[in-house]
Parts: sequence; C-alpha cells; structure tokens
Amino acid sequence: MGLVAKAPAEALARHWAALGVSPEFTWLRPPEVGGAMVRGRMGGTGAAFNIGEMTITRCALKLTKGGAIGHAHVQGRDKAKAEQAALVDALMQTDLADTVRTAVLVPLADELAVASAARAAKAAATKVDFFTMVRGED
Repeated sequence: MGLVAKAPAEALARHWAALGVSPEFTWLRPPEVGGAMVRGRMGGTGAAFNIGEMTITRCALKLTKGGAIGHAHVQGRDKAKAEQAALVDALMQTDLADTVRTAVLVPLADELAVASAARAAKAAATKVDFFTMVRGED
C-alpha cells in the first residue's frame, strides 16, 4: 500500500486503466479528506516532534464479489486515487492478485525506482568534496 500511496496519481490512474477491471463494490467509508499530524525524529533516532499537518484522503470499500475489503490513505485531496488504491488493496486479496501485481504494482515500483535514481543523480551532481591539504608544517 505504501507503493500505491507514494505513486503519482497520473501513474496509478494509467496503470489502473490498463488493468481493465472495474469490480463492483460498496463503500464502507466513502473518500473523505482530512488531516494527519506528521511526526519526525532528529537523525531518525532522536525524540519525536511534530513537524506539522498534511492533508490526506482515506476510504474503505468492500467488493461485491468475494467480499474482500480494501482500505486506502493517500496524501492530498485526490478521491479518485484513494478509490483506486482501495480497489488495488481489495483485489490483492482475490484470485486477481497476480494480475494486479503484474499490471499495476510492478510498473509503479519500476517508475518510482527510476524517479528515485534520477533524483539521486541530480543531488550527486551538486556534491562538494572538502579536503584538507597537508602543508608540511608540523
């Protein structure tokens, strides 16, 4: 679910459309926009502190066929992305799991890896190496 939540909405929508499934479902909790407190730690290990709030959209649904339940929490106000994420979660509990993995999750993971590598390369290009020259004076 982290992969789907981190993916850009356009990419998720593109791969979801390519999957070509539109299962019937009922809402357990329709998409609703709210806020969540984001916490952090200095250096990843220090005492926790509140960074601030971020907007999230959450929903829950139940597939009509099979009764699998899907949940989603995504950043921002995109209700369509939350619905698609919940459908992916629900379908991963059915016999379509391998199809969803191949058509949606693997391509999203590949795209996110490429974007991450591009960001790392851009950051590496700005790296400055500091060194101390030995003067020979002891």
